[in-house]
Amino acid sequence: MTAWQRFSLRAVLPKKESNRQDVPEDDQAEPVLPELTEHRWTRHTGELAETSMRTMARRLPSVIAQSARLAWRASRADTSVAVGLNLLAGVFTAFGLLATTGVLTALFSSGPTPDRVRAALPSLALVAVAAALRAGLQAAAGWAQARLEPQVERLVELRLYELTTAVELAALDDSEFLDDLQRARSRGMASAPRVVTTAVDVLTGAVGVIAAAGTLGVLHPLLLPLLLLTALPEGWASIRSARMRYVTELALVGVARRKWILSDLMADRRHAAEIRSFTMRGFLLEEYDRVAAYQRGVELDLARRQTIARVFGDVLQGVATAGVYVALGLMLWGGAVPLAVAGTAVLAIRAGQTSLANLVFAVNRCYEEGLYFGDYLNFSTSAEERVTARALPSARADTEKETATGTDATAARLPDAFDKIVVEDVTFTYPGAETASLRGISLELHRGEVIALVGENGSGKTTLAKIIAGLYDPDGGEVRWDEVPLREVDPKQLWERIAVIAQEYTHWPMTARQNITMGRTAGDAAGTETAVLAAARASGADEVVDGLAHGYDTLLDRRFQGGAELSGGQWQRLAVARGFYRDAPLLICDEPTAALDARAEHHLFERIRTHADGRTVLLITHRLASVRHADRIFVLDQGKVTEEGDHDRLMALDGLYAELYTLQARAYRAA
Repeated sequence: MTAWQRFSLRAVLPKKESNRQDVPEDDQAEPVLPELTEHRWTRHTGELAETSMRTMARRLPSVIAQSARLAWRASRADTSVAVGLNLLAGVFTAFGLLATTGVLTALFSSGPTPDRVRAALPSLALVAVAAALRAGLQAAAGWAQARLEPQVERLVELRLYELTTAVELAALDDSEFLDDLQRARSRGMASAPRVVTTAVDVLTGAVGVIAAAGTLGVLHPLLLPLLLLTALPEGWASIRSARMRYVTELALVGVARRKWILSDLMADRRHAAEIRSFTMRGFLLEEYDRVAAYQRGVELDLARRQTIARVFGDVLQGVATAGVYVALGLMLWGGAVPLAVAGTAVLAIRAGQTSLANLVFAVNRCYEEGLYFGDYLNFSTSAEERVTARALPSARADTEKETATGTDATAARLPDAFDKIVVEDVTFTYPGAETASLRGISLELHRGEVIALVGENGSGKTTLAKIIAGLYDPDGGEVRWDEVPLREVDPKQLWERIAVIAQEYTHWPMTARQNITMGRTAGDAAGTETAVLAAARASGADEVVDGLAHGYDTLLDRRFQGGAELSGGQWQRLAVARGFYRDAPLLICDEPTAALDARAEHHLFERIRTHADGRTVLLITHRLASVRHADRIFVLDQGKVTEEGDHDRLMALDGLYAELYTLQARAYRAA
């Protein structure tokens, strides 16, 4: 293992009292940030660091093929124009070099100078026309290439967010998946348009090299290997440098994500008050500087090693170039080539070297960007594996009909309403967790009932609600709507029939109206407005909107001009209105009154009971006085249902529910 591989896999930190010093490289230094460096992808850093030019040459065609498919999907016309015009420009490059031979032959012939100049004019005109046409073709190809970039960028961004919004919710609890996502979103997605651009640059450079090589081959066969010899040193240095950079970026993905999290904590207004009240400024700055110092040390070492590789490559290239010109001089001295051909060969070699340099640079960039783009492709593949066939029909559609409808013909169909929802022997464990959150849960919800889930923190109430809502797939057991298993159903069918009022809801940076109608429209404009007003009145959000400068059209984000800021209780009323607006047969309320005062809480529960007319309500709350009137109450303890019944029956059982209810009632009486 090389010193660089040891450095990549073993992060080191300077002493605490000198955090701003460069990271030392001695083998005895204290390891640092193992939580950021010991990721599963670091197992491949040694392999990547030792990748040879032969390996790169073997992999490059697949990278170019991937970029070609991506470009073709983005725009067939621009791809065809960019490729076709670059090929045509190469033809005129070769034609111009060969025409130069005629110019030099005429100029080096015997006779008066005016006669030689006149004899050279036809060939000179051909050279000029070829140069002009080549320049025009390359400009047009560059325009088409520039048009490709935003189209490719849009394509890959849309694909990424199609996957992130469709992937199973459990994936977003998986740290390895999140690290893969970070790699795909940062350098991977940005590399998509660049890998297309560099692939076209590879084509352009290759065409130039072929044109120069073809010219030299026509002039004299021995000139061709001399030209190719000049590319090897620079190619080695560029590829080596690119590989070093990629391995470094790979090892720093976790560090970059940690820095982003810390910077968000220090710059986002949501955390500003707590940072100040808990005097966390110094701690956060020290933590950020600790991570930044490590990153800086790795990047400084990268710069040193890249410089050494480039200098060594430049020296070798200088030696190779000198050898080429010495060989050309010997050929001229021995009469192997005439003077005019030698002059053309010099121009062809210079043009070939320029094209070779561009080709080597483009190959280097294409391979490097291809490595990062591979992160994007690997994440996409991994995410698709986490998206069931029923969860992303639009992305997997093979026919125009499937794409247009966005539904999967093979998925089961949920009833528009239900008589009962059955949860049978459901188990679930979060990714990376050692203990199960749910262990053999079985219960039924009947239409029109108000069902309450109660229990202490960590008992599994919210997890069970998310499984009933189709946000998680259970590890074992199943959930059925009127005997239709949810595993066989497109989740979008389920989510259209469920309204959720969650404890943790999003403060959407949109208007008050959009915060209520989010994700659903109610037909015509008049009908939508009527439904919005009804939902706002039912939740008490109308009182919030009445105090806004522009009513329902007020933007609820103070970061934008004219935006307003709401309190926690006001936001919660809007979240409740959003749940009421959906008018779904199943309403899940997960701690819906957490941010409300006592009066608002009482009114909200009254409104929920009124809104529940004919609907099923699943209520999760710690405030047991609010569940007294529930039709049935399920008590959860450590992932199991331990008690079931209405309030009177559970109080008579004198179990956990009675204990918790009595504790709360006693606290109110004591107050």
